[in-house]
Amino acid sequence: MMKIGMVGLGRMGANMSRRLMQAGHECVAYDATAASVDALASAGAKGVYSLEDLVRALPTPRVIWMMVPAAVVEHVLDTLSGLLAKGDVVIDGGNSEYRLAITRSRQLAQRGVHFLDVGTSGGVWGLEQGYCLMIGGDREAANRLQPIFEALAPTPIDAARAEDTTRTKGYLYCGHSGAGHFVKMVHNAIEYSVMAAYAEGFNLLKHAGRGSEHRPADAETTPLADPEAFQYDFDVGAIADLWRNGSVIRSWLLDLTAAALKEDTKLEGFSGNVSDSGEGRWALKAAIDLSVPMPSLSTALFNRFSSRDEDSYANRLLSAMRKQFGGHHEKK
Repeated sequence: MMKIGMVGLGRMGANMSRRLMQAGHECVAYDATAASVDALASAGAKGVYSLEDLVRALPTPRVIWMMVPAAVVEHVLDTLSGLLAKGDVVIDGGNSEYRLAITRSRQLAQRGVHFLDVGTSGGVWGLEQGYCLMIGGDREAANRLQPIFEALAPTPIDAARAEDTTRTKGYLYCGHSGAGHFVKMVHNAIEYSVMAAYAEGFNLLKHAGRGSEHRPADAETTPLADPEAFQYDFDVGAIADLWRNGSVIRSWLLDLTAAALKEDTKLEGFSGNVSDSGEGRWALKAAIDLSVPMPSLSTALFNRFSSRDEDSYANRLLSAMRKQFGGHHEKK
């Protein structure tokens, strides 16, 4: 069993600590919010209230896993770098830009400290189901942490039937510094695109009854060519649940979509303001640098910008131009 320091006790960091403790590992837990430390201490972790105390509480060579927002990583590393010693390992398990892992690894190596970038997927379900881990950095340091990765990863999928059980572990060494975050970046780019595809499909189902709606007969409204073809009143939630069973588009994301529609059929608890945390942007930049087409990602990413009204000025300008050249007034 190992003793590990966890920095950042948010949605994932706290549950990862709990999963590690369930597997018999010891956790020293730190968060900028004291209440989060107290909560995990009550679950069996050793709570500390400063990074200095975290380092002092760990045996050498130390292992420290950061689960903090990308914007906070540099601050945490600045503090840790002056406290750690040769042979220690620092892991960034958040969604940081992969190029930064290359730089951070090189800087910490000057002090003999290993830096691993570990893309971590599993969300709020990871405590129960485990986490998918994409590992980059020094291979020897990664090998030392195999018990940690095994504890966090899901139970092997179909391991008994797989010819190569190493491919069912739920964690993978992907390559040198930056590789883990690069693979996680692409993972999240695919996630953006798959989510967008589901959302667009269900949106079409939701509007398949437009033929029964009254449409104004004016110059600003395009006539519906065949109203009789769009007279459907679909139970979108029931269709989501249907597709989970045997269809070729079944997936965990579809399971979650069905659960969301069951909880809030009309999605009244959501405004439709969709955030992006950076990975889609970084993936698209890498695709441009490498001349690799990623049209699905670019559309999904730009749609997220639109959801936050980042295109409101452009849309107002479109209305202004139509009024200028054709005297068209916006419909109220």
